[in-house]
Amino acid sequence: MATPGTVHEALAELELVDHHCHGAVAADLAAGEFASLLTEGEARPGVSPFDSPVGLAVRRHCAPLLDLPRHAPPADYLDRRTALGWREVNRRFLRAARAGVFLVDTGYAPHPLTSPAELAEAAGATAHEVVRLEPVAEAVAARGVEPDAYAAAFRTAAEEAVRRPDVVAVKSVAAYRTGFALDPARPTDAEVTGAARRWLAGGGRLADPVLVRHLLWTAVDLGLPLQLHTGFGDADLRLHHADPALLTDWLRLVSGTVPVLLLHCWPYHRQAAYLAAVFERVYLDVGLALHHTGPARCRAVLEEALEITPFRKLLYSSDAYGVAEFHHLGALCFRQGLADLLQARVDADEVSLPDALRIAAWTGRDNARRLYGPPVSGDAPARDPGTRPTRKV
Repeated sequence: MATPGTVHEALAELELVDHHCHGAVAADLAAGEFASLLTEGEARPGVSPFDSPVGLAVRRHCAPLLDLPRHAPPADYLDRRTALGWREVNRRFLRAARAGVFLVDTGYAPHPLTSPAELAEAAGATAHEVVRLEPVAEAVAARGVEPDAYAAAFRTAAEEAVRRPDVVAVKSVAAYRTGFALDPARPTDAEVTGAARRWLAGGGRLADPVLVRHLLWTAVDLGLPLQLHTGFGDADLRLHHADPALLTDWLRLVSGTVPVLLLHCWPYHRQAAYLAAVFERVYLDVGLALHHTGPARCRAVLEEALEITPFRKLLYSSDAYGVAEFHHLGALCFRQGLADLLQARVDADEVSLPDALRIAAWTGRDNARRLYGPPVSGDAPARDPGTRPTRKV
């Protein structure tokens, strides 16, 4: 590990933009509930998620923020968390992340979560919303709609959702619903009507390949940055279907329209890097891979992501959900991992110090400011002309 130096100091002081995360649970958590939120996997009797890289990272790097010694035993950690209460726990970890802006996906809430405004207040920051489109489609179906009216009804509902003043992006979880091995072409009206008839008759969540294609093309039409979950996720995912390289033909068709942000990506972060290198408006982050690999390995993930990625194409996100520890750990791992690799390149005279500092600022803050524009950048200049989406609603 590089000796902490100028790059470490710069990243420690940088106010991050977390361009994709979720709320923190707004309730005290029992031991089992907390443990279930530490892992993307299923609970296993007799196996503690504390006995994992992310569990060790929580005990090492989060325990001191609860006034506990480093490596505190899990029982002590949970007792202290309960004694402080969820509001104080969230406040401590969210402030420790030192992010100035959070972009919050509000479309997944099996737990009572902080709203973007509540998250911002606890963090002493600002927050904006990312609209997940699958729940919008499912709400249209739940209200009742004729198959031949579904396309227009979904378009109207999506337009209404993104008109809210704090919305800065849309998101799809197509990776979970169908995977990315889809026909890349925009579906015809007849195809959408036929697929809607089948879906509406059977009910359930949106998982029809034609309607997922229609959702992705509608997202492009909305004109906002489009976030796509790729790679690592929970057991609901078929990982090999979530390889972003499967989107290549679709990306070729939508190239030059809206920014497409490939979220998380691991273990396909090299494929995502290729896509970012060859398509003008494709970007990536490594998201929850940072805290799940922990400080011991996050540098390696970032190094692989940066092998060919243009430096204006990598963004920071935590993808923190549920436990505010992950908002903190994501930021900590990002700062430490990126600083270590950039400082090592400075020390080896492969990168100048000014270049390293510029790359650090771009990745941690400025790339997101440029892509998402004035709501995120505050007083910073508006998006570059080459990356400004045309909002069509």
